[in-house]
Amino acid sequence: MTKFLLWLILLVICWPIALLALIMYPIVWLLLIPFRLLGLTVGAVLDLFKAIITLPARLLRGPSRT
Repeated sequence: MTKFLLWLILLVICWPIALLALIMYPIVWLLLIPFRLLGLTVGAVLDLFKAIITLPARLLRGPSRT
């Protein structure tokens, strides 16, 4: 909703830039998809490394009593 209100303000102030933003937004979104996938993959790999590194400590701690 905030993006839409900002776009409406931009439309009132300078309509050519608002129309350009309206056209370019989906194109930029599509171009950024590979970077989102890369970020998701890197985050998953780092979580896996964290789980592997902390596994011995969790095994030695034993079951929780809660």
